[in-house]
Amino acid sequence: MDDIKQRLVAQAIEEGFDMARVCRPWDVGHVPPRLEAFLEKGYHGQMQWLEARRAWRSDPSALWPEARSVLMLAESYTPQQDPMATLPHGDVGTVSVYARNKDYHDLVKKRLKRVARWLVAETGCAVKVFVDTAPVPEKPLGQAAGIGWQGKHTNLLSRELGNWFFLGSVFTTLDLAPDPAESDHCGSCRACLDACPTDAFPAPYQLDARRCISYLTIEHKGPVDEALRPLLGNRIYGCDDCLAVCPWNKFARAAQETRYHARDDLVAPPLAELAGLDDAAFRAKFSGSPIKRIGRDRFVRNVLYAIGNSGDASLLSVAQGLCEDPDPAVADAARWATRRLGAIAEDAPRG
Repeated sequence: MDDIKQRLVAQAIEEGFDMARVCRPWDVGHVPPRLEAFLEKGYHGQMQWLEARRAWRSDPSALWPEARSVLMLAESYTPQQDPMATLPHGDVGTVSVYARNKDYHDLVKKRLKRVARWLVAETGCAVKVFVDTAPVPEKPLGQAAGIGWQGKHTNLLSRELGNWFFLGSVFTTLDLAPDPAESDHCGSCRACLDACPTDAFPAPYQLDARRCISYLTIEHKGPVDEALRPLLGNRIYGCDDCLAVCPWNKFARAAQETRYHARDDLVAPPLAELAGLDDAAFRAKFSGSPIKRIGRDRFVRNVLYAIGNSGDASLLSVAQGLCEDPDPAVADAARWATRRLGAIAEDAPRG
């Protein structure tokens, strides 16, 4: 069985993955108490699916009892540009690195399926593949397999890859030798905790999603708490601050997949243009992008928060034009931005 594992890992690397390691589906005993504490504190916000599927997320072996091994795979998407470069520029939006081009779900899943088909052809085993679309605790499994460890920002990071990588998994009925689990290498560093604009980490290794900008701009429906809106800055889809400052990124590998490289129009997209998108234009612009998932209304809501934070009075008319938008959250965001920019316009010197 060692021979098939070695060839399987080699096949995964050939398909474009940067790392491939094996664990058991039940090698995540620390997950249940941590998940229960997370849910009991309400840190999941509106993500009710976390609570509804807590049993599977706590015990991956319950998802598919026949599985004996999990092949965990990592694929780098390290950015070519500084992901924080646009934060000081109020007239443009900042999009999370992973969403600046094609949807990683589609790209990673195709690679996973090719690896899985190879394994089935070689051994006749049964397989299931997952990439962030099922109640699978990918990060704990990644740590159990030795890909990396969950850092103080709760994301997985690696001594070989930094923390810019996607995870995928192949569950199989094949009994493969597990790799050693990875241990924590964060030490006394708290760069990620200190970088968070909204103080979303109540303590190291704990995340209150209700304050996380990635959650607020992607998962949260309806208006965002007014106290948090100024802290969003110009982040219109996701947030990379805690990832970007991690010192382990000095070992990050360049992304092999060019479809993860940022589209020119998403490196520093002008807020005025984005605010003018109707539903059809939004769908056309973000076809094949993970941004499409949140829909035009939530996206434009985020853009209007960024406009309100821009300090750019020239964007006032853009916000005013959306104050009667059919979507209540968009209209609310537009009125908020109008009030913010209106105050700036009133204070501007006349002459």
